[in-house]
Amino acid sequence: MKKNTPVSGCHCGQPLPYEQCCGRYHAGALPAEAVQLMRSRYSAFVLRLEPYLLQTWAQGTRPDSLDLSSDDGVKWLSLQVLAAAAGQAGDEAGTVEFVARYKVGGRAYRLHETSRFCREDGAWRYVDGDLHEGG
Repeated sequence: MKKNTPVSGCHCGQPLPYEQCCGRYHAGALPAEAVQLMRSRYSAFVLRLEPYLLQTWAQGTRPDSLDLSSDDGVKWLSLQVLAAAAGQAGDEAGTVEFVARYKVGGRAYRLHETSRFCREDGAWRYVDGDLHEGG
Protein backbone atom coordinates (compact mmCIF):
# COMPACT_ATOMS: atom_id res chain seq x y z
CA MET A 1 0.00 0.00 0.00
CA LYS A 2 1.30 3.44 -0.92
CA LYS A 3 2.02 5.63 2.08
CA ASN A 4 0.17 8.91 1.84
CA THR A 5 2.33 10.93 4.20
CA PRO A 6 1.62 14.65 4.55
CA VAL A 7 4.43 17.13 3.87
CA SER A 8 4.31 18.54 7.41
CA GLY A 9 2.20 17.46 10.32
CA CYS A 10 -0.41 14.73 10.45
CA HIS A 11 -3.22 14.01 8.00
CA CYS A 12 -5.69 15.23 10.64
CA GLY A 13 -4.26 18.75 10.54
CA GLN A 14 -2.28 18.64 13.78
CA PRO A 15 1.34 19.89 13.58
CA LEU A 16 2.84 16.69 15.04
CA PRO A 17 4.24 14.13 12.59
CA TYR A 18 1.82 11.29 11.74
CA GLU A 19 3.80 8.75 13.81
CA GLN A 20 3.47 10.91 16.95
CA CYS A 21 -0.17 11.85 16.27
CA CYS A 22 -2.69 9.50 14.62
CA GLY A 23 -0.06 6.89 13.77
CA ARG A 24 0.26 5.89 17.42
CA TYR A 25 -3.47 5.16 17.58
CA HIS A 26 -3.35 3.21 14.34
CA ALA A 27 -0.52 1.20 15.94
CA GLY A 28 -2.65 0.30 18.98
CA ALA A 29 -2.58 3.15 21.53
CA LEU A 30 -6.02 4.17 22.82
CA PRO A 31 -7.15 7.78 22.34
CA ALA A 32 -7.92 9.45 25.69
CA GLU A 33 -10.51 11.81 24.19
CA ALA A 34 -13.29 11.55 21.60
CA VAL A 35 -11.73 14.32 19.48
CA GLN A 36 -8.49 12.30 19.26
CA LEU A 37 -10.47 9.29 18.05
CA MET A 38 -12.30 11.43 15.49
CA ARG A 39 -9.00 12.81 14.17
CA SER A 40 -7.47 9.32 14.00
CA ARG A 41 -10.52 8.03 12.12
CA TYR A 42 -10.16 10.87 9.58
CA SER A 43 -6.51 9.87 9.07
CA ALA A 44 -7.63 6.25 8.74
CA PHE A 45 -9.97 7.28 5.91
CA VAL A 46 -7.08 9.11 4.22
CA LEU A 47 -4.93 5.97 4.52
CA ARG A 48 -7.82 3.55 3.87
CA LEU A 49 -7.27 1.68 7.14
CA GLU A 50 -10.51 -0.31 7.12
CA PRO A 51 -9.66 -2.56 10.10
CA TYR A 52 -9.00 0.48 12.31
CA LEU A 53 -12.24 2.14 11.26
CA LEU A 54 -14.26 -0.98 12.06
CA GLN A 55 -12.42 -1.55 15.35
CA THR A 56 -13.19 2.00 16.50
CA TRP A 57 -16.91 1.83 15.59
CA ALA A 58 -19.42 1.13 18.39
CA GLN A 59 -20.74 -2.41 18.30
CA GLY A 60 -24.40 -1.40 17.95
CA THR A 61 -23.88 0.72 14.83
CA ARG A 62 -20.80 -0.92 13.25
CA PRO A 63 -21.29 -2.18 9.68
CA ASP A 64 -20.18 -5.72 8.86
CA SER A 65 -17.54 -4.39 6.49
CA LEU A 66 -16.25 -1.36 4.64
CA ASP A 67 -14.87 -1.31 1.12
CA LEU A 68 -12.33 1.47 0.89
CA SER A 69 -9.98 -0.54 -1.31
CA SER A 70 -11.54 0.45 -4.61
CA ASP A 71 -10.02 3.46 -6.36
CA ASP A 72 -13.09 5.66 -6.08
CA GLY A 73 -11.10 8.82 -6.77
CA VAL A 74 -11.69 10.34 -3.32
CA LYS A 75 -8.81 12.55 -2.22
CA TRP A 76 -9.14 13.80 1.35
CA LEU A 77 -7.83 17.37 1.62
CA SER A 78 -8.30 18.68 5.16
CA LEU A 79 -10.03 18.36 8.49
CA GLN A 80 -11.29 21.20 10.65
CA VAL A 81 -12.68 20.49 14.12
CA LEU A 82 -15.33 23.10 14.87
CA ALA A 83 -16.50 22.05 18.33
CA ALA A 84 -16.31 19.27 20.89
CA ALA A 85 -18.57 18.60 23.87
CA ALA A 86 -17.69 16.20 26.68
CA GLY A 87 -15.69 13.25 25.33
CA GLN A 88 -12.88 13.72 27.87
CA ALA A 89 -11.02 11.00 29.76
CA GLY A 90 -13.66 10.76 32.54
CA ASP A 91 -16.74 10.98 30.30
CA GLU A 92 -18.86 8.16 28.88
CA ALA A 93 -20.04 10.04 25.78
CA GLY A 94 -19.14 13.04 23.68
CA THR A 95 -19.71 14.83 20.38
CA VAL A 96 -17.35 16.36 17.83
CA GLU A 97 -18.45 18.72 15.06
CA PHE A 98 -16.12 18.85 12.07
CA VAL A 99 -15.76 19.70 8.40
CA ALA A 100 -13.75 17.37 6.17
CA ARG A 101 -12.89 18.60 2.69
CA TYR A 102 -12.28 16.23 -0.19
CA LYS A 103 -12.22 15.99 -3.98
CA VAL A 104 -13.73 13.48 -6.36
CA GLY A 105 -12.99 13.76 -10.05
CA GLY A 106 -11.50 17.21 -9.60
CA ARG A 107 -14.64 18.56 -7.90
CA ALA A 108 -14.41 19.80 -4.29
CA TYR A 109 -16.86 18.73 -1.57
CA ARG A 110 -17.18 19.14 2.16
CA LEU A 111 -18.60 16.81 4.77
CA HIS A 112 -19.97 18.71 7.78
CA GLU A 113 -20.98 16.35 10.58
CA THR A 114 -21.58 16.24 14.29
CA SER A 115 -20.39 12.80 15.38
CA ARG A 116 -21.41 10.98 18.54
CA PHE A 117 -18.92 8.89 20.50
CA CYS A 118 -19.25 6.56 23.49
CA ARG A 119 -17.01 4.58 25.78
CA GLU A 120 -17.19 0.86 25.06
CA ASP A 121 -14.98 -1.68 26.81
CA GLY A 122 -12.87 1.20 28.14
CA ALA A 123 -12.17 2.72 24.72
CA TRP A 124 -13.73 5.52 22.71
CA ARG A 125 -15.89 4.37 19.79
CA TYR A 126 -17.70 6.22 16.99
CA VAL A 127 -21.47 5.74 17.28
CA ASP A 128 -23.01 7.76 14.45
CA GLY A 129 -23.36 11.31 13.21
CA ASP A 130 -25.71 13.98 11.95
CA LEU A 131 -24.86 15.60 8.64
CA HIS A 132 -25.35 19.35 8.36
CA GLU A 133 -27.22 20.56 5.29
CA GLY A 134 -25.18 22.33 2.67
CA GLY A 135 -22.02 20.46 3.57
